[in-house]
Amino acid sequence: MRFTLRHLQYFVAAAEAGSIAMASQRIAVSPPSISAAIAHLEKELGLQLFIRHHAQGLSTTASGRQMLREAKALLAQADALHAAARDLTEQARGPLNIGCLVTLAPIVLPELCHAFQQRFPAVQVSIHEGDQEHLIERLRRGEIDISLTYDLQVPDEVQFEALAQLPPYALLWPGHRLAQRRSLSLHDLAPEPLILLDLPLSREYFLSLFFQEGLTPQIAARSMHPDVIRTMVANGYGYALFNARPRNDAALDGKPLQVVPLKGPYRPMSLGLASMRQSGRPRALIEFEEHCRARINRRGVPGLVIQSK
Repeated sequence: MRFTLRHLQYFVAAAEAGSIAMASQRIAVSPPSISAAIAHLEKELGLQLFIRHHAQGLSTTASGRQMLREAKALLAQADALHAAARDLTEQARGPLNIGCLVTLAPIVLPELCHAFQQRFPAVQVSIHEGDQEHLIERLRRGEIDISLTYDLQVPDEVQFEALAQLPPYALLWPGHRLAQRRSLSLHDLAPEPLILLDLPLSREYFLSLFFQEGLTPQIAARSMHPDVIRTMVANGYGYALFNARPRNDAALDGKPLQVVPLKGPYRPMSLGLASMRQSGRPRALIEFEEHCRARINRRGVPGLVIQSK
């Protein structure tokens, strides 16, 4: 298509005015520009749109009248598209696709998103869980607008805003010989059986904590599902390491769990928002970012207990 909406606007203005001179006055565009637009449109469509009357203006041909109806409909659609875009940038409404690290989603998102939708009921929130690699790829493909995740190997084209620090902690069953300690080091834990969270980048993070101390953990079992790990720990299979601590210190089978902070120079996870670097962000996304900044910080995180470092 080698004509523009402006060509159509000038054509409609001339047809409705009945003359190029009158159209020029109505839309404040020079007569030569209107004449050139009409000539270009006739050439591209292969149709004569007007009959020119010397000193008496224009009459639309039968083809011109049909094209006039189509042009008006197309311009109305363009106006509606522009209005919809303006609506999205000025008001918090429309779809919002939120990604979240699978270990955080069941703990943090329900409370966070429910409070957001109470404030902005015109926003249709969709939640998408995944591991870090999956979330980054979905951001790149535009399938999600923003992701609540950790600062794990975030590429340069993705911007990350840290909101809260979550230091690692040990999770044990209450009958474990180390469970009543006020704090533990990885030297204390290394000889014990570890139930490892086996997600991409998460497992590398936890193993790196041991390696930086020159230790080798005794991995007894692995799982991609935090609740499986928590239940195994509660049943005495071993200990686990996590960063996100739910408010309920119990496994799904109801058995109790014991949280013990780690002492040592162990890097905390930065919990924050990841999104693609872009301009023209919709108002719903801007408001969700502000909502997260107000709800997720060093004082607290929805669904979580904040550990001191």
